[in-house]
Amino acid sequence: MKRIRNWALPAVLSLPALPAFADPGNYGYDGYMMGGHGFFGGVMMLLFWIVIIGVIVLAVRWLGDSDRSRAKDSDAMNILRERLARGEIDPEEFEARRKSLEG
Repeated sequence: MKRIRNWALPAVLSLPALPAFADPGNYGYDGYMMGGHGFFGGVMMLLFWIVIIGVIVLAVRWLGDSDRSRAKDSDAMNILRERLARGEIDPEEFEARRKSLEG
């Protein structure tokens, strides 16, 4: 998760600068705002960035949630093993609870 945070924020923040590298300058400027596409071009550009940022946010959340759920399962299994080792539960109960955790 830390690796994702280390590169995700700079990547997201640098995305708006990418069109500047493709800008050919003012050659062929036709006098219209937003490259000749008017209002529709601006709306589409806004929707494009909303979708890109939304996908990145969902991906980061999904990866973060999977890490937390694995840690939670691991903690529960460790507690179950400790209870078996202390004699609080018998092997049959251990197996039943292990199957419910893994299921």
